[in-house]
Amino acid sequence: MTKRRDILKGLMTLPLLGVASGETLASSTVSKDYDRDYFKELGVRTFINAAGTYTALTASLPHPEVIKAINYSALQFVKLEELQDRVGERLAELLKCEGVMVTSGAFSAITLGTAGVITGGDPEKADRIPTDMTGIKTEVIRQKSHRVGYDHAIRNAGVKIIEVETRKELEAAISEKTAMLWFLNYANPDGKIKDVEFVEIGKKYKIPTMNDCAADVPPAENLWKYIQMGFDLVCFSGGKGLRGPQSAGLLLGRKDLIQAARKNAPPNGSTVGRGMKVNKEEILGMLVAIEVYLSRDHKADWTLWEYQTKMIADAATSVAGVTPEFHVPAIANHVPSLRLRWDAKKIKITPDEARDALRKGHPSIETMGGSESIDITTWQMIPGEERTVAKRIKEILQQASVS
Repeated sequence: MTKRRDILKGLMTLPLLGVASGETLASSTVSKDYDRDYFKELGVRTFINAAGTYTALTASLPHPEVIKAINYSALQFVKLEELQDRVGERLAELLKCEGVMVTSGAFSAITLGTAGVITGGDPEKADRIPTDMTGIKTEVIRQKSHRVGYDHAIRNAGVKIIEVETRKELEAAISEKTAMLWFLNYANPDGKIKDVEFVEIGKKYKIPTMNDCAADVPPAENLWKYIQMGFDLVCFSGGKGLRGPQSAGLLLGRKDLIQAARKNAPPNGSTVGRGMKVNKEEILGMLVAIEVYLSRDHKADWTLWEYQTKMIADAATSVAGVTPEFHVPAIANHVPSLRLRWDAKKIKITPDEARDALRKGHPSIETMGGSESIDITTWQMIPGEERTVAKRIKEILQQASVS
């Protein structure tokens, strides 16, 4: 296993790679590896990602092996369904479940999974949803506390969402119209019905359960934990912690439901999912992303992230009045994270103003947080970039310091 000193030794060499002041480690290689700097030509600014795997920030950088797989597959033709078959079989082995399909993201996985449940893979029903629901179950039940803006992913299939708060309400809401019970994994602490009990209710009434775990890797064991818990379908984003293609995701679970979901997806025409296209590049890229992710030394990754966040915290707290808070979110984005606050009497800049200065500086740095703090993660940084982030934060806070 990689030791902490080995990680640190490797990091020490990174600034010696010829990165000039004001450049990111990534941007400094563009002229060497490509004939054109496309983003520069377009006037699109790149940045150091100290925020995390947000879709608006293009989430994550694919592993080099994933990029190789994408480039390999882009230059050859295969039959899409055959590739989904073979990749699905391989992923099912790796993820310890019956079936897997690669989708065009976790949102797509929710829609296709819902469509698969209500149509049972019947092409005639797949053709009719979402406008003609004759003879189709039309209700999906979820907890009110699990409403966070992904309603359309479910309603795209033509169903109505029924909200409940307690087990008693959930069981009372179940009827002959109930198609599925839907669960948002990162809202588990907020709901009155926890994951294990939710699954138990689904089994009791023989109703399929789906768990949206889009951003819930790491830890790696989450990739099979919820299927083993008893959920019938589980969704993951491919472009977040797994560092696969951003335009890909995974739907895994019962083989019959995966097969039914695929009947509602490309290349099948006249389906609710026809526009949710995932091509050979994303399908192969997701397979390689899973293979790479499962082979990683996750303890070494964690040690690196802790080292990086501490480096940034040490730089920031060298300015009088700054207080760091280290934390790890319980479920989604479960990685070492840093929250920086400061005494407004000693440092005359607000977190919003500091965040804007980081964004507009050279290089541009994206962070998160509200009006009370700057929030930082390092797991989407290229090793070495944490030094630039630490330096810039210290400079901004020092310039605003009144001491």
